[in-house]
Amino acid sequence: MGIGFGMVQAMVTPATGAGSLKETYLGAYRWMLLARVSEEKYASLYRGGKIHGSVFLGKGQEALSVSIAVNLRKGDIFSPLIRDQAGRLAFGESLLDSTRAYLGSRLGAMRGRDGNIHRGRPRDGYFAMISHLGAMIPAVAGALLARRMKGMTGAVGATTIGEGGTSTGAFHEGVNLAAVEQLPLVIVIANNQYAYSTPASKQFACGDLVDKAAGYGIAGHSVDGTDLAACLETLRKAVGAARDGGGPQMVVASLLRLAGHGEHDDFRYVDPELRRTALGRDCLEAAEAALLEKRWATPKEIAAWRAEAARQVDETVAAVQREPLPNPDEEDWCALSSKRLVDGFTTE
Repeated sequence: MGIGFGMVQAMVTPATGAGSLKETYLGAYRWMLLARVSEEKYASLYRGGKIHGSVFLGKGQEALSVSIAVNLRKGDIFSPLIRDQAGRLAFGESLLDSTRAYLGSRLGAMRGRDGNIHRGRPRDGYFAMISHLGAMIPAVAGALLARRMKGMTGAVGATTIGEGGTSTGAFHEGVNLAAVEQLPLVIVIANNQYAYSTPASKQFACGDLVDKAAGYGIAGHSVDGTDLAACLETLRKAVGAARDGGGPQMVVASLLRLAGHGEHDDFRYVDPELRRTALGRDCLEAAEAALLEKRWATPKEIAAWRAEAARQVDETVAAVQREPLPNPDEEDWCALSSKRLVDGFTTE
């Protein structure tokens, strides 16, 4: 998949899963930055009544999300959830597609017909979210099994889920299927301590979520979700193991979402003391500090990257706001899988 920002240029190249540590880290950081800046803009538009439905921010989870995508490659499957803006962008979604979904443009991939998080391009391996409550695990497992039946090899499927979603039947059934069939599936659990307002202590009794991996007979990995370098390395190993025939891989990241469940939620239920622990560290700020410490970037360069991201976001939003909204009196509302739309639709 290529990156296309429509009227604006891509600021970094799409994820390839290759490159030096410095190049990978810098690229991942800039996707994180673009995700943060774009979501801050979407939140502002939501508060101003310009976005309907809701807006769910990935603030605090960008390091984990982007690390999944940069370790995937063309031909793989990625099924992101509501806090995966960084991973979506790094995997190949354009800022134009993202903005069109949030503002309901009829020119977007979803034609303005669905919520802003249920977006994707399945034919490119970028799955549209059905639900964040475990549903995407069996969906990706099924797609991988179908590929095997067709004789297709070498592809990895990855999806994310929160710790609360691990309590659902879909999670169990999907992971169990993947384990029995030894599918190349990477399940990334963002343990952000709260399933909406329900604390993790009310979700599972095991000492650590990664302990669940052993119960399914699959490999488990733990990582500090606020540490970009650690996330990149852990996901590199997990994706590599899945691709090399190691079967399903479960990655559990410890972190804290730094915003409410959605922009409608003030997250007053989060323990203030927890926010002051290492779990509450802002992964974007931590990544910036690491860049400066390693002398991979200067404060001036970081400021310039942020300004460039803001410019791209502002220009894209301005362009999309001039685009038409869907008109129920004119739409035929036929499925996007129809031949006419598949063959004729493009955002470029």
